[in-house]
Amino acid sequence: MSQRPTVKKDFSFGNPTVRAWLYQIVAIVAVFAVVGYLIHNTVINLANRGITSGFGFLERNAGFGIVQHLIDYSEGDTYARVFMVGLTNTLLISALCIVFASILGFAIGLARLSDNWLLRKLSTIYIETFRNIPPLLQIFFWYFAVLRNLPGPRQALNAFDLAFVSNRGLYIPWPEYAPSTWPSLIALAIAIAAIAALFRFNRKHQLKTGQLRRTWPAAAGLIVLLPLIAHTLFGAATHWDVPELRGFNFRGGFAMIPELAALTLALSIYTSSFIAEVIRAGIQSVPHGQSEAARSLGLPNPVTLRQVIIPQAMRVIIPPLTSQYLNIIKNSSLAAAIGYPDMMSLFAGTVLNQYRPGN
Repeated sequence: MSQRPTVKKDFSFGNPTVRAWLYQIVAIVAVFAVVGYLIHNTVINLANRGITSGFGFLERNAGFGIVQHLIDYSEGDTYARVFMVGLTNTLLISALCIVFASILGFAIGLARLSDNWLLRKLSTIYIETFRNIPPLLQIFFWYFAVLRNLPGPRQALNAFDLAFVSNRGLYIPWPEYAPSTWPSLIALAIAIAAIAALFRFNRKHQLKTGQLRRTWPAAAGLIVLLPLIAHTLFGAATHWDVPELRGFNFRGGFAMIPELAALTLALSIYTSSFIAEVIRAGIQSVPHGQSEAARSLGLPNPVTLRQVIIPQAMRVIIPPLTSQYLNIIKNSSLAAAIGYPDMMSLFAGTVLNQYRPGN
């Protein structure tokens, strides 16, 4: 039996494999050397100029106020609290725009596919107009041309002495919560969960037997009766904080400042024009035979759209729709142009003011 000849391993520089490994090792060492030099040089320059680095500044007092904050904040709070305020403000504007842009975009997208010529053309004009206007320009229009030209607080638009609209913002009544409110809120959450389970059960029953049960009467009863029973048994705060004109502005209630309103309007309208095209493309991606089969079974158009077309279109709609939601979050950084305190504007203003010689 013949033995295989032994092959000597060549570790000389003439071996291409060895050269490839050596080149990679040299490149990695060079990269680490350059990065190390830059870090060392930066540390020395910061020390020579008395500039401190790190996140220790987050424990310092901010010393400035913020016009819009969803969580408790005062000028004596730390910069860490400032970042939390900015984060909640960014989440607020993003959530509002996502909800309104989705509703408006879905409606406009369906209108683009309507058999009504006028409705189809109007939706096309809407899409082609607003998606080609930069969002910053739309923000400026709503803020400077519309909202800032509303009457002042003393001449504010009044709705039954409960809600007020002026160039300072929208003021509406707001409930004052107390510890006794929690049973009612828990009862409301239980009612919502029960309604969801009821809809699911009736849906399975319809698919199994073909019989459609009316769900809305029971759902309306649950959403009203359960919180009412909890309120009767445990009691709850029923006081509403109604805005009142005091001095030069309104006090009390919930205030939606003009900056927030302008951002919500501009970004919702701008993004809805893109979402409308996403919805239209998703619906048109479903084979036409699906709708024809539904009509042959006698299903009305709303049921066909809700039960047949939309579920199949969602696999095409969801990826670009998610991208539009991310664009809303990114475009919220334009809030700095009109002074809305979002996370980016507060972060930039805080970091740029951290130079304190000797600290």
